[in-house]
Order: sequence, then structure tokens, then C-alpha cells
Amino acid sequence: MKNFRKVLLIISVLFTSSLVAKVNTVVSIVPQKLIVESIGGELVNVSVMVLPGNSPHSYEPKASQMKDLNDAKIYFAIGVEFENAWLKRFQNQNKSLKIVDTAKGIEKISMVEHHHEEDEHEDHGHQHHDHDDESKDPHVWTSTQNIKVIAKNIYNELISIDSQNSETYEANYKLLINKIDSVQSQIKEILKDTPKDSKFMVFHPAWGYFAHEYGLIQIAVEVEGKEPKPAVLVELIKEAREENIKAIFTQPEFSDKSAKVIADELGIKVIKASPLNPNWDENLINLAKAISN
Repeated sequence: MKNFRKVLLIISVLFTSSLVAKVNTVVSIVPQKLIVESIGGELVNVSVMVLPGNSPHSYEPKASQMKDLNDAKIYFAIGVEFENAWLKRFQNQNKSLKIVDTAKGIEKISMVEHHHEEDEHEDHGHQHHDHDDESKDPHVWTSTQNIKVIAKNIYNELISIDSQNSETYEANYKLLINKIDSVQSQIKEILKDTPKDSKFMVFHPAWGYFAHEYGLIQIAVEVEGKEPKPAVLVELIKEAREENIKAIFTQPEFSDKSAKVIADELGIKVIKASPLNPNWDENLINLAKAISN
């Protein structure tokens, strides 16, 4: 009788565990984690590939991260550069892994044009629509409108792979959309007195989608990780002075040596603001506040 009860208990535990089995997912960058967790809640496990303090442009996964991929059902990609070299390897390692492009449906803009010493000073900081995929800006998550698209792609995949919990995913998804709308409204309120086409200076041009959504222009100190040459630095200082730039935004993933040179020359602040901040909502609101000051 005791053995029978033990068997029943084991069966009960196994059955309960199967009911609450979580969907193992992997995301490329930290901001995606909050979005997946907002929709999936307790129904998902989320691992991040690009660890904090690293650049998604050139990241190389650790051996332990590659091992974690074996248990994953979904890989939520977003179009950052390291994926070009690694997604096929992830797929080869875990044949059942489903790779989902969460940036699907987003119209990508090109990275900002960079000055060369022989260039005339034109179009700096503007985004252009073109057909060269290599020149596209991968930082799609820096726009609230784009985050809605990313969230919808994640939601669609979760209800597809785990349909029995679709009601929970749907409820959480609706709450997230309401939150995104609220963040969007807050940013518009913060920037209401900031003139259209106002310029802000950044070291790495990671905020193009934010600028595009709210009618602003980012002036980049570097493009593709390259420090500007002295003649270009002089031009940037001149432009920053003409545009009455109040601060330069840098991020911990890149050197800010040139940004500090410009800041010291103009007597302005260097503000750390990483697009890889885990809290995308607070990050965008704080960026808007810094620009509006």
C-alpha cells in the first residue's frame, strides 16, 4: 500500500511539473529579456546571449552559453551584428531550436553618415532609407514604436509554441502594449518644448530610431567603432558649438576618449546612456529628459 502511494505521489509530481513546464528561450540582448518576460511571465525562462558590458557588434558566446542552447526551444534574434556569424552555429548545435526574427516588420534606417576629412560638412547625423543591408542601423529597440513590433513578434511565437497558455500570453501582451503607449506619451510630454530637428551628440550612433520617431537628429562622433581623425574632431567641435550642444552621450561598451575631448573643449557634460540598459522603458524616458534639458 505504501509503495502504491509513493507511485501515485511520483505520478502526481511529474504531472504537475509538466503542467508548469516553462518555455526555454534565448535572446540576443538584455532589453529583449524584459519584453519576453513581460509577455511570458512565469511561463518562460529567458537567457541572454550578449552579457552586460559587451558589444553586440562583435560578441563571442562563452562555452557555457553554447551549452545552454541545447535546452532552448526558441532563439529570439533581433538583427545585431554578432548574429550574422553565430545564428547558423546555434542552429547546427540544436537542430530543434526555432530562430525567430523579432525585428520582422520594422522598416530599418541606415546608420548616420560619417565625415571624412575631405568631405563637405553635410547630412551629418541624418538617417537615410536605402537598400544596402550592411548600412542598416541594428538598434531597432530604441524606438517605442519598434518595441510594439518586437513585442507582437514575440507574442505570436509564444502562443504558437505554447497554445494552451495563450490566454495568459494575450493578457500580458495587452498590458505591455498599454505600458509602451504610456512610455510613448511620457516621452512626447518631456520633448514637447524641444524643437523638431533638434540635435544631440552621441559617441556611437545607437539612437537613430529614437531620433527618427521623435523628430530629432543625432550627431555621431564615430561610426563602426572608429575614433575620428583630428580634422574631423575639429569639425565636430565646431558643429557642437554652433548647435549649442549641451551634452555628449556615451556608452560603456565603447571608448569615450574623443567624446571627452569634445566635452572638455566645450565645457559640457558626458552622459553615460547605454541602449543595452535592461530597462528599456526607463532608459528611453531618461534619454528624453537629458535631451530636453
